[in-house]
Amino acid sequence: MTNTLSHNGRHLLQRRDLFGQTVSGLAGVALASLLHEDRLLANNKVQVDPAKPHAPRSGHRVAKAKNVLVIFCAGACSQLETYDYKPELIKRDGQPLEGGPAVTFQGPSGNLARPQYTFRPRGECGKMVSDMIPHLGDIVDDISFVHTLTNKSNTHGPAENFLSTGFVLDGFPSIGAWVTYALGTENQDLPAFVSIPDPRGVPQASVNNWGPGFLPAVFQGTPFNSGNPIRNLTSPGSIGKDKDAAARSLLSMLNDEHLKRNPGDSNLSARIASYELAARMQLSVPKITDLSTETAQTLKMYGADSANETKAAFAKNAILARRLIENGVRFVQLFNGSYASGGRLNWDGHSDLRNQYDIHGEILDQPAAALFNDLKQRGLLEDTLVVWCTEFGRMPMFQKGAKGRDHNPQGFTAWLGGAGVKRGVSYGQTDDLGFKAVEDVSSIHDLNATILHLLGLDHTRLTYRNNGIDRRLTDVHGHVLRDILM
Repeated sequence: MTNTLSHNGRHLLQRRDLFGQTVSGLAGVALASLLHEDRLLANNKVQVDPAKPHAPRSGHRVAKAKNVLVIFCAGACSQLETYDYKPELIKRDGQPLEGGPAVTFQGPSGNLARPQYTFRPRGECGKMVSDMIPHLGDIVDDISFVHTLTNKSNTHGPAENFLSTGFVLDGFPSIGAWVTYALGTENQDLPAFVSIPDPRGVPQASVNNWGPGFLPAVFQGTPFNSGNPIRNLTSPGSIGKDKDAAARSLLSMLNDEHLKRNPGDSNLSARIASYELAARMQLSVPKITDLSTETAQTLKMYGADSANETKAAFAKNAILARRLIENGVRFVQLFNGSYASGGRLNWDGHSDLRNQYDIHGEILDQPAAALFNDLKQRGLLEDTLVVWCTEFGRMPMFQKGAKGRDHNPQGFTAWLGGAGVKRGVSYGQTDDLGFKAVEDVSSIHDLNATILHLLGLDHTRLTYRNNGIDRRLTDVHGHVLRDILM
């Protein structure tokens, strides 16, 4: 029997070809090794152990940030009364906007209206910030502004969906769910993702802001705040500690036996992991929500001792947010403002913007600034990304017959600070009246891509297959805003 060498085999018998093939092979191995070290090999599937769904996992590249804190001002906080200074709008106060829309979201447009607060240069960078938020104005040297965000919707609920999930429609995973699905968390005794609703209520899109969508339910956020702790966490008074411990021990034994008989049942493993986390939370959550261990100086710094009950409650929520970040919770949302209420309970200033913003500004300013400064003085900003955002901006003109501004998704502001972010930088510009983004126009997808990037995640590779489609937080869009990154 004779063996016939293939064409490639005969080439390998020639010394020059043998060396060439060997060098190419070694180069390929070396390249693969380098790509693996830099986590650039294409493997988009996140490996999740159903028995330990929140175990820490590595991202696609080395991360700058380990944790994320999002301060979300619900109701569309006006860029023109906070961070986007427009001298031309002051000059043209009371004039019609030539070529502007005759009708906006809620009805006919009125004339242009100057910012309702005086702006002043703040910090060494000289950033112009409104007198409505003087404490937040003091941190401008530590943050980067994005002035050209755009949204696909000018309605609160869908716009909040778009900000939190990347889609206007319901049913998609929130960014916190995506992050905890990808990375897990460092602290196995607390939820990986916590949402802290405003003392006045939940935001317009409610649970969509922290929901899991089509991701496994274990990655949804856990909502609670300083005034409304997690429900049903404590055992009934009729069950003592010994009896409770014995019942848990028996349940654990039964679960182990069932898993041995059904080793491939990932749903069972996930349910057991969820129950075990709930049991650990019975000890960890009461500790994390007990603010009596905070010093009087800290409480005063945040404004938790304020006679304004809503401000004091929001300040306690801000302290809770710091404590969660301090204890390794991966993703924390802190909401300021609640559902649609004619601007009474959130930033939706349609009819009486100045008087309503006087109320909301006081509630937000001191606690939010103290939270940022507290994270900084404790060294937590080295590993924590802080994002301030709102679902869209507001128009440069008042609504006809009113003293407030209508919805404007065409150009509004967010800021980022902390891990991996440049300090004292402003990115992009709206036009001279603050009506529309015109320079370095960015999208919510860009903002979310940037957040994922700082966590070591490539937004184009973080996918989950649903209904035959590899879905992403950023859909098929998004670019990292590298100009604001170190």
